[in-house]
Amino acid sequence: MENGASSYRRFREDGDDEGLAEIIRNYKDGLIFYLNSLVNNIRVAEELTIDTFVLLGTKKPKDKGKGSFKTWLYTIARNLTLDYLRKEKRRKQKEISLEEVPEILRDERSLENSYIKEEERIMLHRAMRKLKPEYKEVLWLIYFEDLSRSEIALMLKKSAHNIETLAYRARKSLKEILEKEGFTYENL
Repeated sequence: MENGASSYRRFREDGDDEGLAEIIRNYKDGLIFYLNSLVNNIRVAEELTIDTFVLLGTKKPKDKGKGSFKTWLYTIARNLTLDYLRKEKRRKQKEISLEEVPEILRDERSLENSYIKEEERIMLHRAMRKLKPEYKEVLWLIYFEDLSRSEIALMLKKSAHNIETLAYRARKSLKEILEKEGFTYENL
């Protein structure tokens, strides 16, 4: 999305705060759901999304132009999330399960229902949770964030061929999960 790059350029170079506000409006929801797919906790995903935008607003990193603005933004958010996950692993704190905390589960369902309206997408989303993390991440970026294989390869620091292979295996695994639940998704 080119207007993301131009909005950021206006903010970074001209000091136009409305540019940052546009970026937040345009990318906040998608970023929250992407990060939730990595951390499985909607509140943590919201906090990490805020951290991403705070980083943009305070440090004003430079986009090196290697991919789209969205790819660059999601890479920053992914890196913050990986740092968070490493710190959590070191602290060895037990992660709260969404099934254990009904309030968090209600919040997640409410957000999912507003973002994903068709029942097929909700079922697909639930099935994706059962995938290996690397499968889940690559499918999320392909289907929900509409990133190209080359953008994903750049973001995950893998070759385009590796992404193709990973996507093939992920779709195959997802299809098996969906079929076990009696559902077939035509776009796989």
